[in-house]
Amino acid sequence: MSKVLIIRLSAIGDVAIAIPLCYSLATQYPKDEFVFLSKSKLQPLFRNMPSNVTFKECDTEGRHSGWKGLFRLFSELRNDHFDKIADIHNVLRSAVLRSIFFCAGKKVAYIHKGRKQKDELTSMHFKKFVQLKHSITRYQEVFEQLGYPVTLSFTSIIHKTTEDLSPIKLLTGEKSGKWIGIAPFARHTGKIYPLEKMEQVISALCNQQGVTVFLFGGGEKECEALKGWANKYPNTRSVAGLLNMDSELLLMSQLDLMLAMDSANMHLASLVGTPVVSIWGATHPYAGFYGINQDPSNAIQIDLACRPCSIFGNKPCFRHDYACLNSIAPETVVQKVMTVISAQNPQESLPKQ
Repeated sequence: MSKVLIIRLSAIGDVAIAIPLCYSLATQYPKDEFVFLSKSKLQPLFRNMPSNVTFKECDTEGRHSGWKGLFRLFSELRNDHFDKIADIHNVLRSAVLRSIFFCAGKKVAYIHKGRKQKDELTSMHFKKFVQLKHSITRYQEVFEQLGYPVTLSFTSIIHKTTEDLSPIKLLTGEKSGKWIGIAPFARHTGKIYPLEKMEQVISALCNQQGVTVFLFGGGEKECEALKGWANKYPNTRSVAGLLNMDSELLLMSQLDLMLAMDSANMHLASLVGTPVVSIWGATHPYAGFYGINQDPSNAIQIDLACRPCSIFGNKPCFRHDYACLNSIAPETVVQKVMTVISAQNPQESLPKQ
């Protein structure tokens, strides 16, 4: 029996990608204990985990900030007597932490992110347009180094038929017809479908017979924009700012489909087994961040010689027009969403308006 520390301090999407791996590890190695170190706000992602998976908070903005805080964190972790350290983050903070454990005689392995290959994928002039390893494959390689080859065996962190839905029912009411979630925002501009086009998508979807649209987002400006759409269009509700992550995951689990950008919401919906139609601009699924268990054909994107130009969508568009996003017609998005929903249960397919 071994005790393994897994380090992935952020971000939401990257931690979400690790959840299926943690679940699979725990079920395939039930005699070992796995402790996941991350920010406290991400703990809801670990609901319904096997009993040999636990979550430990890292307060990077408080008591664990800076060099002094990092050594304080090590002192706290040392009392847990870990045998192996899996660094699936590989940033300065995690590298220092794993190095201290290594000097203390612990077995250590860390992720190789394939930075050179990602630079080639996003190069303007020397692009190598090839599918790179998915992040979860890179995570798997870390555990293989520690003696834990693992096969993914995961569907959802929520038991859809037995889960208590009372935390969201006051907001959603009883389900009838089809529920579509829309998460139109992302951290960087290169990932965001133009809002005027997304509004056209919402207008078309909310007028489909039997469809209720739920809008997801966070932050003051996002909440204001989504509330405006919800007030403007029928059968449309904004849940932005009204749910904690736990309740948000519950609602996502009840959706028939989530429409999202290359963003955290794509990964959260994937964790609860909800089909996702995703819109891609400056980034590309080839970089290895596609939603777990999602159908690759449900990625909406157009072929441009410059795509992808960024791994995270944070670089300015060199064309200055974001053609990768602006060239996607709202009708294309609506058609894909309705096709995917209708395919789930053909005998109950929705009539087109």
